[in-house]
Amino acid sequence: MNVPLILNLKKTGIFLFRFFISYLCKKLKKMKIAIGNDHAGTEYKFAIMEELKEMGHEVVNFGTDSTESVDYPDYIHPVAFAVENNEADFGIILCGSGNGAAITANKHQGVRAALCWSRELVELARQHNDANILSLPARFISKYQALEYVKVFLQTPFEGGRHKRRIEKIPLS
Repeated sequence: MNVPLILNLKKTGIFLFRFFISYLCKKLKKMKIAIGNDHAGTEYKFAIMEELKEMGHEVVNFGTDSTESVDYPDYIHPVAFAVENNEADFGIILCGSGNGAAITANKHQGVRAALCWSRELVELARQHNDANILSLPARFISKYQALEYVKVFLQTPFEGGRHKRRIEKIPLS
């Protein structure tokens, strides 16, 4: 075997080992998940909460339980505060497009909310950006997709390395 191939296999093996350990820790560790939503995300929120509880996680509901029109910042800020203050391991936020929720959450120090509408984006948000809040666009994805993305989000580890250096440059203060 040539040296570059061996080095590449070694790096791949280390990544897979770290991924496996992180995955096991997430599976074994029961997490506290904060969830918030506006009126567009109510139905999905209930499905997500049920799934998270079945997985053994503690869920804190900061969202509206109604489909009557509300202002999303009123329900997203409490999720971001919980994550920012280490009162929750992760957050999940939902609104119609996911944009307003993500913009609101990202005003908080230490919060890295990622708007995701595909599995690949969810994986990259965790692997490269160490996202700690998942923002879902309830009007643009199915309930099945929302549930899948939540599972992927909670089970995907942060890769660290060069990505850690980059996210350390995000805060202004």
